[in-house]
Amino acid sequence: MAAMAEDSGKGTPEERFHDYHAEAHVLSGDLQRPVEQKIERHSPVVLKDRRGGHLTRFADKVNIEGLISFASGHTRVSGSRSLKHKGWLTLSTATVQGLNVFEIITADRLVSQVSTDHPYKEGHEPQVSFLGTQFQNLQVSGFRAELTLNFGICGERPADDRPYFRSPKFLDSVKTQTETFAKASGLPSELKAGYDEKLKYIETLIKACDKPDNGLHKPVTCSLVEKIGSIPIAGVQSFGNVLLIPEFGSVTLGEIEVSEVLREGYKRPAVHFELTCVRMKLGCVGQGTVAGATTKSNGQTYP
Repeated sequence: MAAMAEDSGKGTPEERFHDYHAEAHVLSGDLQRPVEQKIERHSPVVLKDRRGGHLTRFADKVNIEGLISFASGHTRVSGSRSLKHKGWLTLSTATVQGLNVFEIITADRLVSQVSTDHPYKEGHEPQVSFLGTQFQNLQVSGFRAELTLNFGICGERPADDRPYFRSPKFLDSVKTQTETFAKASGLPSELKAGYDEKLKYIETLIKACDKPDNGLHKPVTCSLVEKIGSIPIAGVQSFGNVLLIPEFGSVTLGEIEVSEVLREGYKRPAVHFELTCVRMKLGCVGQGTVAGATTKSNGQTYP
């Protein structure tokens, strides 16, 4: 692990200061069959302080009972002052190369990357970017999955420094995507019920945008992946960012979870953005869960 600390995020009594927070890991999960094994987080790295800096970790040739493997992976997190915007930049990256899950899901390279840019002089809500996220040669049993990505799903930094959970523009974007997924032809009832529940919650948030804030909110999920191209394997179906694969399970791609955390000493919650490149729920050839390339970024400014 390499580390380099700096004082650029530290404030004086006359200045605002910023607490950085970024996390990343390459692979995690929990297998029940054909073997029972907890997959601890590989190459986990966390930046959580006021000084900022840069941290990295690496992993090579990981093989879990011959069922799940990857050739190499690395993570990095960093926090520093931006010379261009004079704000506080936080970057979180997780990369996995040569991923192989039961010989069914393979990828040459997956990159999950989240960056947040918090304003220095005024405001608290960050601009978020997922630029750098990649799905290189993601395949299902040898057939390539063509993905349509939307890097702007979370939009611009909310106007008037509104929290994301009270931003009509952000919530409308998530609602539009969720409605599109929910209206997909042939959508299984389980997925349909999940989307309907999400829509109901998002509509509740939209109606409350101009009302007094009522504390922390439950997380909202959306995706960088808006569409998955056809896979020429009998029974394989795609709905939005989800693949349903007979004799394997479900694969969710590019999932973003937006959540809030209220830290001690702060009156205003901090928004978190967590991105997972690939999340699998196994249900036949194997049973369990697997997540590949996960990053989280946020931070908070005082006062």
